[in-house]
Amino acid sequence: MDNKKIVVVGGVAGGASAAARARRLDEFADITMFEKGPNVSFSNCSLPYHLSGLVPDADSIVLMTPDQFKNQYNIDAEVNSEVINVDPDKKEVEVKNTQTGELKRVAYDELILSPGANPIMPSCIKGIDHDNVFSVRNVVDIKKIQTYLDVNKVTDVAIIGGGFIGLEVCENLAQTDKNVSLIEASSHVMGTIDDDFAEMVHKELFDHGVNVVLDDGLAEITDENVKLGSGREIKAQAVIVAIGVKPDTALASKIGCKLGLTGGIAVDQHYQTTIPNIYAVGDAIEVSHMITRKKTRLALAFPAQMEARDAIDHIYDRTVENRGVIGSQAIHIFDINVASTGLTEVECQKDGIDYRAVTVIPKSRVGLMPDATPLYMKLIFGYPSGEVLGAQALGKSDVDKQVDIVATMISMHGHISDLTHLEVCYSPWFSTAKNAVDMAALVAENVLNGEYQQVQVSEVRKLIEKGAFIIDAREPAEYAEGHITSAINIPLSQFRQRLEEIPTDRPVYVHCLSGQRSYNMVRALNNRGYKNVINISGSYLEICEYEYFKDQTTDRKPIVTNYRFDLL
Repeated sequence: MDNKKIVVVGGVAGGASAAARARRLDEFADITMFEKGPNVSFSNCSLPYHLSGLVPDADSIVLMTPDQFKNQYNIDAEVNSEVINVDPDKKEVEVKNTQTGELKRVAYDELILSPGANPIMPSCIKGIDHDNVFSVRNVVDIKKIQTYLDVNKVTDVAIIGGGFIGLEVCENLAQTDKNVSLIEASSHVMGTIDDDFAEMVHKELFDHGVNVVLDDGLAEITDENVKLGSGREIKAQAVIVAIGVKPDTALASKIGCKLGLTGGIAVDQHYQTTIPNIYAVGDAIEVSHMITRKKTRLALAFPAQMEARDAIDHIYDRTVENRGVIGSQAIHIFDINVASTGLTEVECQKDGIDYRAVTVIPKSRVGLMPDATPLYMKLIFGYPSGEVLGAQALGKSDVDKQVDIVATMISMHGHISDLTHLEVCYSPWFSTAKNAVDMAALVAENVLNGEYQQVQVSEVRKLIEKGAFIIDAREPAEYAEGHITSAINIPLSQFRQRLEEIPTDRPVYVHCLSGQRSYNMVRALNNRGYKNVINISGSYLEICEYEYFKDQTTDRKPIVTNYRFDLL
């Protein structure tokens, strides 16, 4: 029997994983991987870190060379080789050497397409084709950017797009003492988190000297600046466009593979395309969202690797369970870490999903331990089902730990009640006795059961403008250091003696520093028969984080007398 011939198109996350998995399952298969660029198996996500020098040698981003693939795995990895056509009837691919133009045909039994995605570079923007405009997709791109910055002694850089690539490029360039402007056409950066958490990211960028421009899109690029839709001009000798990616479906479309609703390559539960013996994985395909059941695209490394594994497993008659994706991701931005999984509030609203959301702010570890810092944890859950839908976490600690717990629960279609008593590791060095996930779930359960009412920090400014009655439940010394301009200081330690000051004929909103004391006051007042008391979720810490950036960058009047950003 002849050896199975497996051809892989694309040599990065999905392609390299497919080739390696095939070798692990079949020592005798003829495996050939074609990559149109000069490198295979490089870490896309590490590219921006070359710009700050954290990764000093760009070539080190390449994890394996063609020689290593051959020597270690007996895989033929051919670079500068673009598959330009496929004959499904003859089961042959046509390959072009991008340096010499030479053409050749290679036979296959099974073909894996992993072409990835291309950066979006809108041709309608004047100047988008200038030499000072770059995208970030591979090692060649990052080398070009670094060379241009050095040779032209660039001092001002504009980054277009506030997604993961844009933010990572922004952070790394800001560490080189360049003047960095981050331009985002939407109202906030990072579509994977909601506005309340994004405002904290805006603050972090602002505090590190980044010129953050929101609600304004790119209109024109010149050699010295960028012009925005509003007419505003921002100085920039180099422009990095990171407004998103589109699936590279050129080859798939050419050979007749069906495309899905989102524009990605349509695949079945085994990652088979509509053409026999041709599979597709990675950023170019359309996948199903585990929660919404809707078609979507997900340009992340881990899903691409698992899709590749499943596709190869199916080729070798192994059981595959394609349960869909939820979108779990994390990013480091200067001094904070941000992680998220599942649905955001905005996505729930868009899909018509009834939900509730809670935010808690415990410390990252027991307060007696050194470097205990606030950990902002948001939990989103279905109403009235209580099914866990999503989570967001932000802080200086390893917030991916908390979000990974929630991601696991979402994948198991778990409910809030599954998290409230979840026994996770505890030591004062690692977390508080109630982990942030447990704490958020306990609060969520109270909200789900209608045990008390709450509002988000995004509503506080409106409440103040309407003259709402707001109680600050902190101690007088804390109140004196900074407070909501219209808040009345009735500390938790004194409220029982001052009940006559708390009205019963109008809504009463209560906050403290992080939410613990205000929650206790609300519960106590409810027990005393009050029907109109509402907790402010996130309390003073999150109010300050939420308000700060716009207070500093617009002419609006602050709603606090002084800001506070820690739990000490």
